[in-house]
Amino acid sequence: MSVAFTKEDSAETASELLLPDRAVSPHPNLVTEAGLKALELQLRQAREAFEAAQKIEDVNERRRQAATPLRDGRYFAARVRSAQVVTKPTSTDIVAFGSTVTFRRDDGRVQTYYIVGEDEADPKAGSISFASPVARVLMGKAVGDVVATSGQELEIIAIS
Repeated sequence: MSVAFTKEDSAETASELLLPDRAVSPHPNLVTEAGLKALELQLRQAREAFEAAQKIEDVNERRRQAATPLRDGRYFAARVRSAQVVTKPTSTDIVAFGSTVTFRRDDGRVQTYYIVGEDEADPKAGSISFASPVARVLMGKAVGDVVATSGQELEIIAIS
């Protein structure tokens, strides 16, 4: 009998359902308090999406709709379990995880970034991961220090 007349998945459809796990960083899972709350929310949303998919009658469509939330649920559950909350630094003398740092680039551009965990980083919104090259060279430095990264120098002009 042709696959067109059966309810079973074709090989192509079955491969769509086997999503690879999301990559987990080898770095410690440092997060801010807000970052942990965001991870918990994303885990809750993945679980809700999975539950909603389970209500779909068609088995093939149910599997398709459940694949992404199932994969994301595994990822966010692991990230919540491994999260290490780092409190906001009490000093603004040196750049640290949780600091907001403003620096001037060689070309005169001034940029400000909040240094956060990998899952909460969003450079366009003004936050970078502590594991990023820029954050790594800035951490431990003070206002007035000049650091080199990617062929340019950055001068730290403020830490908050």
